[in-house]
Amino acid sequence: MINIRKAEDRGHANHGWLDTYHTFSFADYYDPAAMGFRSLRVINEDTVTGGNGFGKHPHRDMEIITYVLSGALEHRDSLGNGAVMKPGDVQHMTAGTGVQHSEFNHSPSEPVHLIQIWILPDKKSLKPGYEQKSFTNDLRDGRLTLVASGNPRAGALKINQDVDLFVGKLGAGDKVTHELKPNRHAWLQVAEGAVSLDGHDLKAGDGVAISDEKSLTFTGKAPSQVLLFDLN
Repeated sequence: MINIRKAEDRGHANHGWLDTYHTFSFADYYDPAAMGFRSLRVINEDTVTGGNGFGKHPHRDMEIITYVLSGALEHRDSLGNGAVMKPGDVQHMTAGTGVQHSEFNHSPSEPVHLIQIWILPDKKSLKPGYEQKSFTNDLRDGRLTLVASGNPRAGALKINQDVDLFVGKLGAGDKVTHELKPNRHAWLQVAEGAVSLDGHDLKAGDGVAISDEKSLTFTGKAPSQVLLFDLN
């Protein structure tokens, strides 16, 4: 079963410094039919203007993953971490018992375009944690790269949930197949470009909930990036 959530059906807010799209209910956007998928709770696509960002704010009991598509994002948190994220970098934060963080555009003039993901953890009140890694050298056209997992391997970051998160880069005509084990589900988010998923044409911002399928095959219709979540 394939259920497509079109880009234009997402929640949207433009605050001037922040242009944001919400795949699932978030902040002032509420849709009872779009509260998440399995343990996947938030997919926000944000564009932040130069010199602006999110001031220090708290989180708890959430696995937070950030992926930068273009520009540079500066991170600071109450654990003492500080870093600048660039395209190809993946940041994971376990909010656990509580953490405060800020995210700002590192550039005073150029926008930063990013996707932030929230996943419900497998346990509450975990010890807060932070890690960041560049996957730039691993991301190649025509393949899926595992970047975060509850069962990390091949250099992926560890998250506290039974989820595999892959980043896929596709050139026009590139084809990728992903096998789903029994009782597994998937969410495909098109971050950039355009792809075809088992005959369904998808564009940037589209998301797809997938259940009761044995495999997925998607083909790049243009230079594209996708995020693929393999979930229990």
